[in-house]
Amino acid sequence: MKFKKTLLIALLAVAQTVATVPGAQVHAAEGDVDSSIVQDVYNDTQGTVGDDTTVTDPNAVTDPNAVTDPTTDPAGTTGDGTVPTVPTTPPTTVTPPVTTPTTPTVVNDVYSAGPNKVIFMMNSNQIYQDGKLYFSDQPMAVKSGVSYVSVRALVTRVGLKLTYDAKTKETIMQKDGKELRFKTDSKYYTVNGVNTLMKGPAFQQKNVFMVPLTSITQALNIPYTVQGKLVVLDLVVKPTASFTVSPTAIYAGQTLVTYKTQSKTSDGSPIANETWTGREDIFAEAGPHVITYSVMDSSGQWSDPYTVTINVLPPNQPPVAMFNTNQETYRMGELVTYTDMSTDDENAINAGLTKWDNKQLAFFTPGPQTITLTVTDKHGATGTYSKTINVTDQTLYSAEDFYPLFTPIGDSFDFNGSVVPTWATVTNAQVNDDPSRLIRSNSPERVLTKGIVYQEFATGATRFMVHHLNETGSSKKMYVVATNPNATPATLNIQALGFGGPNPYATAVGKVSVQRYFQSMQSGAEAQSVVLQPGQSQVIFNQLSATAMKNDTVISLFGDLVSDSNVQYTVMMIDENQDPIAALATEPKLDRDGIHNRGTYDNAVRNIHVADLIGNTTIRMPIGDNNSDPNLMGTDPLSMTEASNAGNFGVLYKIKLDMVAPNTMISFNARGGRYSGYMYVNGAVTAIKNNGAATTANDNVVLYRTGTLDTEAVELWFTAAPGSNLPVNLLFTQLPAKKQ
Repeated sequence: MKFKKTLLIALLAVAQTVATVPGAQVHAAEGDVDSSIVQDVYNDTQGTVGDDTTVTDPNAVTDPNAVTDPTTDPAGTTGDGTVPTVPTTPPTTVTPPVTTPTTPTVVNDVYSAGPNKVIFMMNSNQIYQDGKLYFSDQPMAVKSGVSYVSVRALVTRVGLKLTYDAKTKETIMQKDGKELRFKTDSKYYTVNGVNTLMKGPAFQQKNVFMVPLTSITQALNIPYTVQGKLVVLDLVVKPTASFTVSPTAIYAGQTLVTYKTQSKTSDGSPIANETWTGREDIFAEAGPHVITYSVMDSSGQWSDPYTVTINVLPPNQPPVAMFNTNQETYRMGELVTYTDMSTDDENAINAGLTKWDNKQLAFFTPGPQTITLTVTDKHGATGTYSKTINVTDQTLYSAEDFYPLFTPIGDSFDFNGSVVPTWATVTNAQVNDDPSRLIRSNSPERVLTKGIVYQEFATGATRFMVHHLNETGSSKKMYVVATNPNATPATLNIQALGFGGPNPYATAVGKVSVQRYFQSMQSGAEAQSVVLQPGQSQVIFNQLSATAMKNDTVISLFGDLVSDSNVQYTVMMIDENQDPIAALATEPKLDRDGIHNRGTYDNAVRNIHVADLIGNTTIRMPIGDNNSDPNLMGTDPLSMTEASNAGNFGVLYKIKLDMVAPNTMISFNARGGRYSGYMYVNGAVTAIKNNGAATTANDNVVLYRTGTLDTEAVELWFTAAPGSNLPVNLLFTQLPAKKQ
């Protein structure tokens, strides 16, 4: 009798605990404690409650004849996620019968949490989910203000995949593409490899792994609320609504607005419905406009509203074109000075689209002349203004005299270029070459398949000229790789770099590369030191490989460096995702194309010094003609052949003129065909020519004019622009006398 009385007291205590959960109604006969819970506690004298969790009843009586659930694992879980159902009347004997797990106890209206809610009770092993009661293998514990829950309880209730990595001794949880890794006694866990600090360390409690609840909710974006001693998790993942608006500038009554949605559902299913407020394709009114967007998934769950506020600008006003001239009436051959006074309400005139009609430096026929200016703003709106000036029948300059005097630096004028070959050439120049090694990689210019296009060794001062067209049929990248073959470190000091492309137009790419090469000499912005350890390979000139070359695009590069020991340089075109260092050992060496030039040329700085007076008579200085200016001779180590540098592309000419006569025009005349590039004239990077190219031998591009009184020292640096044609001539002519 004493034993039965003790057991009955224990059962009544458990039943009372269940019955007093706040807001809970236990599924049982009216007025009675749910007998299935009582029976379950009675049967599970070893602590197994029949689902996947464990609970220890301090009043349970240990029976040596109790039957152990065969599915129980070392942590005390059964893995079936249910509470066993047994007869409603407790047995009168001490030996508990074997029970079969069934469904969990049903609990109605648990704190009105609603569906898809999981409720953890602080300091309790009871868990409610979707109106059903479950038990955890360890109670939810609060330590130092941090709430800890059993990992296995979370796995079952939240729907996580649980594994264990024996090598790293990490417990792994996975859900929705996220992987969480925990270690015992560590305050850190990783979320997809990112180390993250928790509010407290994970720990083992009675062989049960416990983690801070917030580490899971934060990583998996599970919202939760705390209601007294209840922690309510919301497992419903709402769809997310998002959108962008373009363009950035929206003008009332003018701009067609584009909306791009970026919404998604938790399971990747399509959006079932959407709502907009405030959306308009063209906004009629200026000012702030609030646009709100919501989406619904296939289960009927709506997202939180996503709101964007845009500021609609007043209607764009077209630019106002306006210019003035320094006079209203001009003589024939008199310089006309134009002042552009165009305005725009946003100060957004596109200079590249500015168009002049009949804008001449001077006019050579009498009568009225109408000049028109059209300007365009960034939105494409235009404004036009015309002005008429009067040209008298008096002559100030003839066209032949006017243009040498007044053509802007970098622009060209037409002249009779056929007479230039009859002019005398400069013969009193001292010419010597500096020992700089040129690596010219320009063949095959049209690269038809990936591979190594050039490879060479160099020590000391080294210049690179790389110019190639991708015709492989797919995107590629070009690299220059430096390899140290020595037993000691090698240092490379990069001094100058000019890169152009990728672009479909070879002439434009070559022009830009020369411009940037000279600009880098001015600024020193590309200066860099690279140290290569013995046997190390490293990509240099990173601008070359920063952007993939689409098919039918061209790149062009100039680069100067100095190395303190012998280094091997490899130029290659390979797949855009290919490792250039690994490619050194696998890519084939490509043959030259038989038309364009590649080779290694020493003495690639050509110094031309004229100490005597120059410019007092008409004279020319040919460059790249292989006569007055002979080609550098070298070798192609890949083909093991002799090479002649036709046009001397890649050679840097430093022309020093000690005494240039007063009133001398120095100009550039292309003799081999179309030419577009730059020269370095007394420290100024000067175009050949502005906004275009010299297209014929009749184009005379003005580079410099000396003053009217004394001789001047002039220094010109020149390197041929890839994609252009040689030879070229520098012309020295006397200017006509100026008139008033």
